Amino acid sequence: MSKLVIILGDQLNTKLSALEEFKKDEDEILMMEVWDESSYVKHHKKKLVFILSAMRHFAKSLTREGFKVSYIKLNSQESLKSFTETLVGFIETRHSQNEAFHKIISTEASEYRVLEMQKSWTELLEKFNIIFELREDNRFLCTKEEFSDWAKGKKNLLMENFYREMRKKNNILMADNKKPLGGKWNYDHDNRESLSNKKTLNKIPERFIPEADEITREVIELVTEKFSNYFGDIEHFYFAVTKEGARKALEIFLQEYLPNFGKYQDAMLENEAFLYHSVISQYINIGLLDPLEICKLAESEYLKGSAPINAVEGFIRQILGWREFVRGIYWLYMPDYVSSNALEAHRQLPEFYWDPNKTEMNCLKQVIKQTKENAYSHHIQRLMITGNFALIAGINPQEVHEWYLSVYADAYEWVELPNTLGMALYADAGKLATKPYAASGSYINKMSNFCKNCKYNVKEKISSDACPFNYLYWDFIHRNASTLKNNPRLAFAYKNLENFDADKLTAIKESSEKFFSRLK
Repeated sequence: MSKLVIILGDQLNTKLSALEEFKKDEDEILMMEVWDESSYVKHHKKKLVFILSAMRHFAKSLTREGFKVSYIKLNSQESLKSFTETLVGFIETRHSQNEAFHKIISTEASEYRVLEMQKSWTELLEKFNIIFELREDNRFLCTKEEFSDWAKGKKNLLMENFYREMRKKNNILMADNKKPLGGKWNYDHDNRESLSNKKTLNKIPERFIPEADEITREVIELVTEKFSNYFGDIEHFYFAVTKEGARKALEIFLQEYLPNFGKYQDAMLENEAFLYHSVISQYINIGLLDPLEICKLAESEYLKGSAPINAVEGFIRQILGWREFVRGIYWLYMPDYVSSNALEAHRQLPEFYWDPNKTEMNCLKQVIKQTKENAYSHHIQRLMITGNFALIAGINPQEVHEWYLSVYADAYEWVELPNTLGMALYADAGKLATKPYAASGSYINKMSNFCKNCKYNVKEKISSDACPFNYLYWDFIHRNASTLKNNPRLAFAYKNLENFDADKLTAIKESSEKFFSRLK
């Protein structure tokens, strides 16, 4: 009797723990496309195409390597509502054909709700006399238990401290004396330049866009037909969908973009969605690229003098530090974390998050337009434009969470939820971030060219022509004073607020209320 290994849609890696001890002459792999996973939120069309095409390509590569693979497509009779229903149907079919499995193995899902489903399979499979084994996901650099042990007893969980431990543990950017290469742990201060120089902008290399093959074209047709009312443009599909394609995208980034990534990583420009960013997070999160290998390759670019320390350290920190940290936060605080709303924000998500033409605020229009086109925007756009607005406008965190989960190709709940509720919205009362990342229009004007073509005047603070970020920022600070005024990182803001006279506070409140009355 053989074993059956179940591989989920974001586990596309042959080094997966579930595949350890796999016998190609006896065992079998099952991959399933199911309706629940395609529709539990209205995923961006490009996100759906990317995941489904990558899954189908991975199954094909497994077959080439000699694995026996059963693959259930979304538009087949075998694909039912959920993983559980589809799995049961598959097992029953095999039993009717006198082909039984004595054991089913799976790697833990990355999302809480799917992991809970997997846990229910133990009892379910006993009815078929099948043993179920659930293995830890070995694609992360810090286990859930390690993170929990690190967090134990700490009043504040600081990503910077965690990141330093991860650098030491994995010996990345470390000197022989156990000190950081270059003498500093963090070069973030050097990574805040705007991209206003036209000569620099003209030098940005063109993006690598693999040609869509027959499999991808078939998936595009499927998504176009079955998910026509979902958000996002499906045209100009640009993601790699194989390990080889993802590796090529990584290599091009390291050679052509990484040297300038650091200093320009916070910059934002109209009609320039990617700039010097890697655009590889979706490949890591789905399993096509290995995070530690990426860090080592980036480190080698510094060691051979091809990229400066501020660029390499900043890039590695996003993977070795931030990515592992937010995963740790997710599993430490779930399932209650998803309902966090510490600032009691209840305003409905505005329509323009789904249709950028419904806002006259150019920064929001540009970022949401790029999101609609690409299923992508870089971290500062997510944090300081769409996230910042949702924070200071008091948008319901769960609605914002669902939007971020829907629209980005790299968004899985384990990484998206802490970034949204913790980092962007401060809905978790500081479990992840040390302060709310609220900002007025001046920050956006400093780091982008969005304000130049906006209806509103970023220099104006309260008038009818004023940038809404300006008065909404102070309205946010004022209305949340009882919760936030003792935060030491907001001391300067609250000291300024104390100097506002009653007329100014009234004008801020009236301008904000007038803005909210027009918001749909």
